[in-house]
Amino acid sequence: MRITHISFERLDLKLSVPYTIAYETISKTTNFILKLETDGKLVGYGCAAPDQVVTGEHPDDVAKAIDALIIPYLIGKDPFTYALVLMELKLLLGKRSSALAMVDMALFDLVSKKAQVPLYKFLGGFRSSIATSITIGILSVEDTLKHAQEYVQQGFSILKVKGGGNLEDDVEKMIKLHERFPEVTWRFDGNQGYSVKQSIAFVNATSALGIEIFEQPTKIEAEERLGLVTDQVAIPVMADESLKTLTDAFRLAQNERVDMVNIKLQKVGGIMVGMHINSVAKAAHLEAMVGCIDECGLGIAAGLHFALSRQNVQYADLDGHLELVADPYKDIFELKKGILYPSEKYGLGYSEAG
Repeated sequence: MRITHISFERLDLKLSVPYTIAYETISKTTNFILKLETDGKLVGYGCAAPDQVVTGEHPDDVAKAIDALIIPYLIGKDPFTYALVLMELKLLLGKRSSALAMVDMALFDLVSKKAQVPLYKFLGGFRSSIATSITIGILSVEDTLKHAQEYVQQGFSILKVKGGGNLEDDVEKMIKLHERFPEVTWRFDGNQGYSVKQSIAFVNATSALGIEIFEQPTKIEAEERLGLVTDQVAIPVMADESLKTLTDAFRLAQNERVDMVNIKLQKVGGIMVGMHINSVAKAAHLEAMVGCIDECGLGIAAGLHFALSRQNVQYADLDGHLELVADPYKDIFELKKGILYPSEKYGLGYSEAG
């Protein structure tokens, strides 16, 4: 099987409900869909979601990379040599992680379609479903409670709350959320907004609430602060923005800076790198979560199939598609009462034939 034709589509998608995190407000996203056609008539699809903050890419960077680097390089390649292909392409793309992730997904889509199995089974098939959290951005207490009510009514049992802007407001929100919805499992994402002192104060003030995960409370520029928080709080601290490469994973593990890692395929460069990062985490006894950014259903599906394939990935935060308007890939997996189920079709579950 050889790649014979390559095309791509740019999707400029609006969010039905814009959201705010500690350092920005998001109302739209750009995704790219890569289409790899082969002489064996199989077609593979991949998604890139460039983000200036998370992946360091502007959409124009990805578009230029596809035309100038990805298409010329991939023509004639055998998808089953994906380890070599991705290694060489990484050298060409440099730090363009979402562009690399897009190619990675499309190659894995092709080889699992050729093997005639869903991608999660091709990768190992450790489980067949996983619960996901759904995220509430930085809102007033009243609006936060309103959104939580809507999500609980939809069947979600795990809610992640964004914060890091104001410690007192964050504590008040979490206490009121727990009082109103005591059965919900809570996660909290500081998005680098806290100092070490504030991080510890937040955990102490919310210690009775049973918060499951405390995500990236401090800034990436001073990573030792993350370790100081981890050493002084009783709930698991997770690295997100601090983890973008395999080297980052090794350093975080070696220095015992965190208890958990958030593996986002767009951020790290795809499934292949994600598996390596997860192995480092597993060796260091760090639990892993598969997260996402504002990705259409195709990107979320890739994260889901990856999460289902690895024993050490016990958590998922795969909700980036839920507020996208006119997502053409929203139906290639099932979300039922907060549980994600993959398609049993081959590969990622998408083909233009349906």
